[in-house]
Amino acid sequence: MTSASSSPEPILSIDGLTKTFGPVTAVDRVSLDIRRNEFFALLGPSGCGKTTLLRMLAGFEAPSGGRILLDGKDISGLPPERRPLNLMFQSYALFPHMTVAKNLAYGLEMDRLPKAEIARRVEEIMAVTDLAGFADRKPDQLSGGQKQRVALARALVKRPKVLLLDEPLGALDKKLRERMQLELKRLQHDVGITFIIVTHDQEEALSISDRIVVMNAGKADQIGTPFEIYNRPTTRFVASFVGTLNVLDAVVADQAAGLVRIGDQTVAIKEAIPAANGATIQLAMRPEAGTLAATEGSTVKGQVTSSQFLGSVIRTRIDLGGKTLSFDTFNDPSATPPTVGSTIGVKIDPTGLILLAD
Repeated sequence: MTSASSSPEPILSIDGLTKTFGPVTAVDRVSLDIRRNEFFALLGPSGCGKTTLLRMLAGFEAPSGGRILLDGKDISGLPPERRPLNLMFQSYALFPHMTVAKNLAYGLEMDRLPKAEIARRVEEIMAVTDLAGFADRKPDQLSGGQKQRVALARALVKRPKVLLLDEPLGALDKKLRERMQLELKRLQHDVGITFIIVTHDQEEALSISDRIVVMNAGKADQIGTPFEIYNRPTTRFVASFVGTLNVLDAVVADQAAGLVRIGDQTVAIKEAIPAANGATIQLAMRPEAGTLAATEGSTVKGQVTSSQFLGSVIRTRIDLGGKTLSFDTFNDPSATPPTVGSTIGVKIDPTGLILLAD
């Protein structure tokens, strides 16, 4: 298997895909293109439609409307076994009585491939997934991370055009999950296959994906790179779901010039302001878009309500005029974190302010 980079050419096109269960619309006219050799994430809270969408791609749910095109061909009506896609479940679903090698060979045997071809493919995929020394072990002799790699290898050994992953790391503890995220990204690069992952974990989606669709109430709220989703959210839902969000009250100082006042600080925002001078609008900002400063000068002043040490970052919560906002600063071993009850200033970085469309 050879490495490959993501191509702008779509391998999978979802066109107005809809799924209803009685009066409930689980997926609502979703349209998006997924590129060849791309690591694509379906991100959203429970009940947003992401798993239903994945099951329609796999063929386990029939669409109520819309089409699924793979390499330009409509596969919406094909059963799962006739689609060149493989779905890896969160539970792994390994055969407990079979060795690792037998688990990997099973699907190829069902396809009636020659024994020599099966042996070659199994050996190849074990090398790619670092399982070469585990061929004769059974699942109960493997760690959680090793079982996850076997499940991945079993899905990849059939060489699908697209690999579908339904919360594949959800059963792992935090440290192992972070390590396996890097493994997933490495594997996807090495095998050169399009990966589509369903996850509710925003950090996971941001760290391993080339692009993300954020799902909300069955709809695709926003599609973009992790950088775009985090730094340039286009809806209030995306901004609040992905990362921590602060909402600030700002007074329009000069609509034409794009100037607003936040406390004692006047800042310019890039977007057109949809309000007249003197009106109060709401702006969003991430915790890292504010710098803690002395109370003198052009700052927003508030009282520290909590200071949380998170290792590399210190998260300080400050009451600013009745609103508690969070601000992150890098840990400085030579500096003492702010004390609860003290008054502190915050200097706002205007480039970090977000004016949401909704």
